[in-house]
Amino acid sequence: MERFISTWFVSAVALCVAAWLLGEHMNIGDSADGTGPRVLTVLVVALVFTVVTAIVGPVVKLLSLPFIIVTLGLALLVINALLLLLTERIAEAFDVSFHVDGFWWAVLASIVISLSQTIVNAFVNPPRREVRVFRG
Repeated sequence: MERFISTWFVSAVALCVAAWLLGEHMNIGDSADGTGPRVLTVLVVALVFTVVTAIVGPVVKLLSLPFIIVTLGLALLVINALLLLLTERIAEAFDVSFHVDGFWWAVLASIVISLSQTIVNAFVNPPRREVRVFRG
């Protein structure tokens, strides 16, 4: 449970960074809303995104493994963009304001999100170092 909440938080921050960098091409929440409703919207979108990448992502990546290998991993960009667009559709079904301008903006957003997640995750979940003491 702790790992899920950590991943959810990291995804929320990464989605905010992507929305900030992409400007009008990726919107989370309504600009007329106050801070509270926008934070709630970000948390809901991040929750949907976390669940989609945790459940749908591994299945799609496993089924696409030969294509991922042939393209030397570039197919992962397409898969991640499609997962982001799926997140948009699911959020839309729940009447949550989240929009990406199209496939290529989703590809760019997925790159930004991946980089942001890596950086934020390094601070939230730093690698643990074991200290071993050898006694002779």
